[in-house]
Amino acid sequence: MNYGVAIFPSKQLQDKVNSYRKRYDPNYALISPHITLKYTFFATEVEIETIAEQLKNIAKSHKPFKLNVVKPSTFQPVNNTIFFKVELNPELESLHKEMNHADFFGGPSSYAFVPHITIGQKLSDDEHSDVLGQIRMLDVTHEEEVDRFHLLYQLENGSWTVYETFRLGEEE
Repeated sequence: MNYGVAIFPSKQLQDKVNSYRKRYDPNYALISPHITLKYTFFATEVEIETIAEQLKNIAKSHKPFKLNVVKPSTFQPVNNTIFFKVELNPELESLHKEMNHADFFGGPSSYAFVPHITIGQKLSDDEHSDVLGQIRMLDVTHEEEVDRFHLLYQLENGSWTVYETFRLGEEE
């Protein structure tokens, strides 16, 4: 089965992102707005139990932190994805590193870590230019506290759902 690890922002931020995603992201119906910590990897039912235990330990060793959305951006010219850029802070970077090193299941990511929340993808060049021009005029700055991340699994229809949630910091 395919798995991944992500942070889901607050409902307020998700609503803002979804107001664009429903028009510009073909994956709108498959997954809620999120910040990917560990890209898709395959694991068996036995392996995922070990992975969940490792994620629990990672969560315990990290404290809640501030998440800052700073501006609209794009991956162009690599692809026509538009996103809300999330400020890379030490806590977010540390979480990503712990889930993407050679000794962690699935190994390192083949992508540089650019924390973001996708708002549009697979756009034509003209649509990309038009949408990005509109969105760059908006103030999308947002700050919130993150206190958890989620292990997700992919259903047969391609949608993603939560397998387990991990709270940051020592358990009380």
